[in-house]
Amino acid sequence: MDCEEAVYSNDYYDFITERFSGIIGEISGYCMQNINNVYDVIYASREGLLPLSIANYSYSAIPQCFALMDESALEASGILRLHNYPTLGLKGQGVLIGFVDTGIDYRNPVFQNPDGSSRIAAIWDQTERSGTPPEGFLYGSEYRKEVIDEALASQRPENIVPSNDVNGHGTFLASVAAGSEMPQEDFSGAAPYAQIAMVKLKEAKENLREFYFIPEDATVYQENDIMAGVSYLEKLASDLNMPLVVCISVGTNTGSRGSGNNPLRAVLEATALRRRRGVVVAAGNEGNQRHHFAGELSEGQEYQNVEISVGEGVSGFILEMWASAPQLFVVEIVSPTGERIPKEFILSGGKEYTFLLENTTVSIDYRITTLSGGDQLIFMRFARPVQGIWNIRVYRQSVYAERYHMWLPMEEMLTGEVYFIRSNPDTTITTPGNAYSAITVTAYDVRDNSIFIDASRGYTVTGMVKPDFAAPGVNVYGAGKRNQFTTRSGTSVAAAVTSGAVALMLEWAVVRGNYTLISNIDIKNIFIRGTKQDPGRTYPNREWGYGRLDLYQAFENFRVR
Repeated sequence: MDCEEAVYSNDYYDFITERFSGIIGEISGYCMQNINNVYDVIYASREGLLPLSIANYSYSAIPQCFALMDESALEASGILRLHNYPTLGLKGQGVLIGFVDTGIDYRNPVFQNPDGSSRIAAIWDQTERSGTPPEGFLYGSEYRKEVIDEALASQRPENIVPSNDVNGHGTFLASVAAGSEMPQEDFSGAAPYAQIAMVKLKEAKENLREFYFIPEDATVYQENDIMAGVSYLEKLASDLNMPLVVCISVGTNTGSRGSGNNPLRAVLEATALRRRRGVVVAAGNEGNQRHHFAGELSEGQEYQNVEISVGEGVSGFILEMWASAPQLFVVEIVSPTGERIPKEFILSGGKEYTFLLENTTVSIDYRITTLSGGDQLIFMRFARPVQGIWNIRVYRQSVYAERYHMWLPMEEMLTGEVYFIRSNPDTTITTPGNAYSAITVTAYDVRDNSIFIDASRGYTVTGMVKPDFAAPGVNVYGAGKRNQFTTRSGTSVAAAVTSGAVALMLEWAVVRGNYTLISNIDIKNIFIRGTKQDPGRTYPNREWGYGRLDLYQAFENFRVR
């Protein structure tokens, strides 16, 4: 079996599996990619296998799909003062900032030293098959600094390092976090002396797009490729013996938000809990998209009706309903014409139904996610939904069942307009922004100190405070295409600014030997203690977390301690 071909081919399914789980025993003939000491990814030929569904395979085995979270910023965050403070002069020297994104334009001068050599330590391009994969990985091409420098010195760099960034998202974020000082452009990244590592993600396979009804033109990535990217950055930092910041600016509305198994979140937690590591995650841009419903059944109420508006031309969509253990619920679905799927509780399993008048097929799967957590997932998949108002009626299955949440896919993953009539903007932090140990960042506008209009809001379903704080993320200046500068907005931009700030903290703590055993939890708490808070506003809160990032004040507080 050609394992590299299996990674790219739509004729193979990708499955995320915990080591020693039972799924491998069900499949003959497969390739395996190790992620860490807990997770592997297996690539299995679709021939002879059952169709992709959570009724045929476990929920967490099927990779989720993730989409991008799209100078005044440095001053507002207290970063510029640390650049220029005489006894500190922190600029990220000796720290590696890693991105798992759309790639990087390595030829842009913003990523070069004054002598023209590259500040990029390595690129792993998962889409490029002409080179050699990184050690321990089945696919893509790795380019280390020596090769990048060789390419920059040549007349045809693309012949030596044929990696690029067509989208521009990864290039922009890397420049905001770690772009070189360019006085002629009045520009500097937050950590202009840091080294950079970029994982360019390959886009999701067609079989996953079909399963989730994702539009052909949507830019989305598979969970297992993101996990592999984080694993690669961890191994690279260990190889270079450098402290590492991982910047994650992709997210999804699917997956467990409570105690259930979430592979990407678990991989990020494992990295965040290591010494000399920082993990920064964008909170998401789902606050105003009407994709979350917060349900509550009052005493004596037979059921709660949840209305979903489905527009014209929607090929399909998925809907996830989550309830914390030990609650149990059951649902029935009513079509726009009044045809009904009656409630039928199944502790673990699913059924498929067809509405005759609408020609709509709906599958409903009931799952208890883990033995230890026990949260309930009701996974609903609508194929060819007719336009109109669909009703989900939620009934108690246990006497103590009271509260639940529903999420629709992110806007980028829908083929048309689908939203809750009575939506709730809270609890819209995208996965993996609900990872406890990670620093989860929302975005604000430094011009008037207002929150970014589309920013996702906390808290998590378990009541954990997320986002942790806000960083500049509206009309931030950074590198664009063709060596031009541009502005972008979104929580991903705020995550990039914060990643640079974490790099400065790691430089002071690890590189300069002031706190060599510092962890991401330590950094998060130091940053939270230094946040700016506006009079008259209660903190923490769902929009701002603990306030606005102020790295200089964080150092002031840390020094006093």
